[in-house]
Amino acid sequence: MIAFSGVVVAYPGMGRNAVDGVSFAAPGGNLTALAGPNGSGKSTLVRALIRRAELSTGRITIADDDVASLSPGELATRVAVVPQREEAAFPMRVREYVGLGRYPHLGLWKAASASDEAAVADALIQADVEPLAERDTDALSGGEWQRVRIARALAQKTEALVLDEPTTFLDVAHEMAIFELLHSLARNGLAVLLVSHQLNLVARFADSIVLLHEGRVAISGSPDEVMRAERLEAIYGWPVVVSRDPAVGAPALVPLRRPRTL
Repeated sequence: MIAFSGVVVAYPGMGRNAVDGVSFAAPGGNLTALAGPNGSGKSTLVRALIRRAELSTGRITIADDDVASLSPGELATRVAVVPQREEAAFPMRVREYVGLGRYPHLGLWKAASASDEAAVADALIQADVEPLAERDTDALSGGEWQRVRIARALAQKTEALVLDEPTTFLDVAHEMAIFELLHSLARNGLAVLLVSHQLNLVARFADSIVLLHEGRVAISGSPDEVMRAERLEAIYGWPVVVSRDPAVGAPALVPLRRPRTL
């Protein structure tokens, strides 16, 4: 389980805290979605988890172990993170790039074993990038690169997986495939924390939604509890209607057009 307890993060020059007393948990076996408007603190929480943003106060734990007490190598064996933006330092074969996910388990000198190679092969299949395994990373489309990054995280074989907008650049089929994959991983016991703007897909697949606004938790709970038109309108500042997805019965957000003024 990943748990945020009273987390505060402040950036110099900001008029308010980027994250202001956020507390919630992403338990194993659940897909927990973190949503909210731009600038509400979602990516800052991911950065704080991997210690790229310093906490002013509060605590972040993985299975009750404070991440501040873990070395970078230990942290990488406990949680795999797919950040919002990332570029390869230099081109390499996709299989080799996905194999970097095994580095926390290997260190500098240990050679990859059969189990490491199996983990890479499994990750390539899970993320649907096996046909790209021998291609160079600089020859990938935006959507292909996104899926390869997810494959590298899966190769880490951690107890928790955190993804910041993982379906950016993906077409409908691959977007759905990633949500299906994350749902399956959660059902197999993984703690999955997903940052996403795709509220309708989140409502379909997530066990719980944590909705942030101006650095604080505005509301959290099941999709039915969070996806309420009056609450979403107040947070996003836009008129909406919440109906029911005809395929699965999940709540579905429909943004409305504002009346034209002459």
